[in-house]
Amino acid sequence: MTPLKPIRLAALLAGVVLPAFALTGPATAADLDVTGISAPAEYQSPWQIRVRGLGVVTEDEGYVDGVIGSGLSYSDTVVPELDISYFFTDNIAAELILGTTYANVKGDGSLTSMGRIGKTWMLPPTLTLQYHFTDFGAFKPYVGAGGTYAIFYSQDADGVDDPDIENTFGATLQVGFDYMLDEHWGWNVDVKKIFLEPDFDVVVGGTKLSGKAKLNPWLIGTGVTYRF
Repeated sequence: MTPLKPIRLAALLAGVVLPAFALTGPATAADLDVTGISAPAEYQSPWQIRVRGLGVVTEDEGYVDGVIGSGLSYSDTVVPELDISYFFTDNIAAELILGTTYANVKGDGSLTSMGRIGKTWMLPPTLTLQYHFTDFGAFKPYVGAGGTYAIFYSQDADGVDDPDIENTFGATLQVGFDYMLDEHWGWNVDVKKIFLEPDFDVVVGGTKLSGKAKLNPWLIGTGVTYRF
């Protein structure tokens, strides 16, 4: 090969390759990706919290054993509530609901003349398993079911002695929705029904009486959702 042949070969290659690059344009990272693996989607945390204002509306039912026509009624309250959710999938989540409330207990029926019998605070931690519907854009309804363990504390009484409302389990049903304003923030509306009918003891005039307080409250709340 003469010294001119390598020069002619290089010129020939340049004449073929350079126009090809000119036609295709500059290469990008996507052009050079020969693995077929695209960049991962943005990660969304499975954790979510809500802060709600909560109305607690109880049933006015209950009785004292052996007292004909006896009844009980309870005051309704508005309290703050915090809940923490963990999403196992886009549709399935568990929610732990935390808050505390109180009720003034009054005599009803044949006990109406007693007026206020006492007051109790209640801590009802509630755990529900939820199904979230994801086909409605920013509107995200859900349903749930679970259980509540009601803890009664700071019990006091008027005209009776030694009130003792027993801690108890109850079933819980739930329905609600989040309306997401952006990726993290949303507005929440939530309704729960808790089936709580604790037994109680009380001493009246030296006589110990027992009965059942049929609270069965509705918990109706609205507030702010934050998804991490």
